[in-house]
Amino acid sequence: MPSEPKCEDVALSLAAAADGAEIGDRRLLAHVDHCLRCQAEAAQYRRLLRALHHLRTEVIEPAPGLFAEILAGIEAAGEKRAIRSMLAGHKVAYISSLAVAGAAASAGAVVLAARARRRRGLKLAS
Repeated sequence: MPSEPKCEDVALSLAAAADGAEIGDRRLLAHVDHCLRCQAEAAQYRRLLRALHHLRTEVIEPAPGLFAEILAGIEAAGEKRAIRSMLAGHKVAYISSLAVAGAAASAGAVVLAARARRRRGLKLAS
C-alpha cells in the first residue's frame, strides 16, 4: 500500500490545478480535501492568478510630462558622458598645460619680485 502523500508532494499539483489543470491522482485529491494547509495554499494560488489576470487587462497612463522628463534625463546623462570621455582623452594635454601655466606664473612672480627690488634700490640710492 503506497504511503499517504505529504503537503510537499501536493504543492506542484496545486499550482497546476489553480491554472485549470486537473489533479488525476485520487490520493492527492483526498489529501487536499482533508488538509487545511493545502486548501489555503490552493486558495492563494487562485487569488494570485486572478490578480495576474486583472493586471494583464489594466492600462496605466503615464503622468503628463513624464516622457519629456525621461528624455531630458537621458540627454543630460549623455552629455555628461561625452564631456567625461573628451576630458579623459586629453588628460595628458590638460596636465601639461597646467604645468606650463604654473611655471609661467612662477616666472612672472620672480620677474615682478626682481623689479620691485630694483625700484626699492633706486629709491634708496636717490
